[in-house]
Amino acid sequence: MSKKKKLYKKNGNVVKDLTRKLLQILNKFSDQGFNYRQLAAKLDISDANGRNQIIQKLEELKGQQKVEEIERGKFKIVPKDKYYTGVLDATTNGNAYFICDELDKDIYIPSRNLNRALDKDTVKIYLYNRRNSSKQEGDVVEIIKRAKTEFVGVLQLNKNFGFLVADDAKMYADLFIPKDKLKGAEDGVKVLAKMTDWPGNSKNPFGEVLEILGMPGDHETEIHSILLEYGLPYKFPEKVEAEASKLSFEITEEEISKRRDMRKDLTFTIDPKDAKDFDDALSFEVLENGNYEIGIHIADVSHYVQEGTILEDEAYERATSVYLVDRVVPMLPEVLSNGVCSLRPNEEKLTFSAVFEINEKGHVLNEWFGRTITYSDKRFAYEEAQEIIETKANKVSSEISITGEAYEVKDEIVTAILKLDQLAKKLRKKRLQQGAITFDRVEVKFNLNEKAEPIGVFFKESKDANKLIEEFMLLANRKVAEFIGRKKGVATKNTFVYRVHDEPDLEKLEKLQNIVSKFGYTNKIDTKNKKTTSSSLNQLLKDVHGKGESNMIETLAVRSMSKAVYTTQNIGHYGLAFDYYSHFTSPIRRYPDVMTHRLLQHYLDGGKSPKAEAYEEKCKHSSNQEYLASKAERDSIKYMQVKYMEDHKDQEFEGVISGVTEWGIYVEIIENKCEGMVRIREIKDDYYLYDDKQYALVGQSTNNLYQLGDHVIIKVKHTDLERKHLDFTLLKKVSE
Repeated sequence: MSKKKKLYKKNGNVVKDLTRKLLQILNKFSDQGFNYRQLAAKLDISDANGRNQIIQKLEELKGQQKVEEIERGKFKIVPKDKYYTGVLDATTNGNAYFICDELDKDIYIPSRNLNRALDKDTVKIYLYNRRNSSKQEGDVVEIIKRAKTEFVGVLQLNKNFGFLVADDAKMYADLFIPKDKLKGAEDGVKVLAKMTDWPGNSKNPFGEVLEILGMPGDHETEIHSILLEYGLPYKFPEKVEAEASKLSFEITEEEISKRRDMRKDLTFTIDPKDAKDFDDALSFEVLENGNYEIGIHIADVSHYVQEGTILEDEAYERATSVYLVDRVVPMLPEVLSNGVCSLRPNEEKLTFSAVFEINEKGHVLNEWFGRTITYSDKRFAYEEAQEIIETKANKVSSEISITGEAYEVKDEIVTAILKLDQLAKKLRKKRLQQGAITFDRVEVKFNLNEKAEPIGVFFKESKDANKLIEEFMLLANRKVAEFIGRKKGVATKNTFVYRVHDEPDLEKLEKLQNIVSKFGYTNKIDTKNKKTTSSSLNQLLKDVHGKGESNMIETLAVRSMSKAVYTTQNIGHYGLAFDYYSHFTSPIRRYPDVMTHRLLQHYLDGGKSPKAEAYEEKCKHSSNQEYLASKAERDSIKYMQVKYMEDHKDQEFEGVISGVTEWGIYVEIIENKCEGMVRIREIKDDYYLYDDKQYALVGQSTNNLYQLGDHVIIKVKHTDLERKHLDFTLLKKVSE
């Protein structure tokens, strides 16, 4: 878990993580002094902008007494004791790693040194060398901030007290709950409990039951448990619902007069067939000069959700809608998300729009941003628009129609969809030429019965209709960010909310290269520069597409990337190959888009740049909530996969070995992407040991290999809904 080497993004405005990078160098060479040129050389920074940032940062660190100026322009780390503050990253075996910007490697913390610290806690450690070794370890000396104090788990009762056994595998201590803190909970139920204290003389923390969720394994219980595990709500407080119901949804003539009226423009939406919140629509018009006016119209959420209201507070706290397998937990109450803000067909709606004049080559010639009023003429599901693109006809068949009945589409709408598809393909081609990376991953979806039980698995793949919408949303997001970020005549940069994506981790790319070579993919991931990296990654993703191991390799490729986050400090978006990028197009389900709308309107009105600090704090919160929501979404998929496999215990499946560890092999079933474990002790034909160089288990008598990428036949041995875990029985290896 060592720290990562990053490529420096020379064309960005801000050098990412500059404080950490400078302190790492100065700590590593603590007996030497460096001037800004020497530090720039070590960081591979050659432009004046980057060097100026180093100069400013050194002065800042000097003021913080972290570095000292030993002679004019030459700086050295201030000697300090071996205490550091950072965040714990716990493992499931009870140990942890300590992550700190000032250290170039993550520090191992054995379980005996955790001193009651838990996963993601902010802590202070004492750093020391292990006895008779140069390896360093840490000892937690202070817990500065708990990451969480509420845990979901199963209650085990004795006569006078109970223990909560947490679902979270990283929570190594059961919560002791006194009898008067049980809230009537019975033995074996799943509850939400709060850690209230951890006395120095106690092995276990003390807690109290906050909420009784139900019996383990029950569908509603498990779904609510997933949400509460990550601190995500599953219902709105009554006062928030009441506030939403009081809003006036009338569109007045006075409001219309403040906006660009685009109700007569041909407008339609394309969304998933089960969508209820339509937050974007496209309009299309052929201009007299032969170019096209294309409007990207977005629900004007900020008109209804005003700052300083409880609706605003709730939207900020949630920061995102959460998409679980069987439901959506919306950011906004349904009256807003599925009602007044949703761009439903044949209804006038208040919108915030980006309108572009685009020529036949896909070049943007003119742009306009502002508040509008629009009218959607038609609603399409992706499948319906896809049929129009493929047949180039105005008929949607009964098999594809979301109503189950065939119907005809107006010729002008067919013309618009086909032209938008052509332009989207040109925009996409240009993006790829500039170095964008294409993760066209297959999504695992479930057919559910009326009880929300999985009765089938299918894969959803992005087709032309999906990519059409994607490209125009990307265009709007990019152009809005450029409009603010590149604004001419502005002495200082205007505060804005950017969606940024740093360059990939070279060490992870090297590891990815080693793994994919085991599958026979010998083309090298060329990290010489940004373009060669993107090009070689795209080639790999193209090569694996449709193969049994595609899901695993695509997942590993995604993990080699940095995480995209929200921030006021723009460094561009590596994966999309954009120098400026924001989120503007989904304010119904993302709070940063609401901030973007407000800031954009503020600048359109001639307002001065607000202070960045408050927005940066909101960006961090939004990024964190997005991360938690993604974990909950993944857990809901795992839960549904385990539930699905409960009914297929007698069936044999072919799978790919997707992971190899010293305790066994992970196998991903090809036909449904469900992953489970074959424990090493369950493989009976030999005694196996783990070989990390070969990513394999090696039989000691037969030299038989079970290697990453091998195809095997398995059966389900055990399903654990609470832990969302599958155990497999290995039947045989598939011969090549």
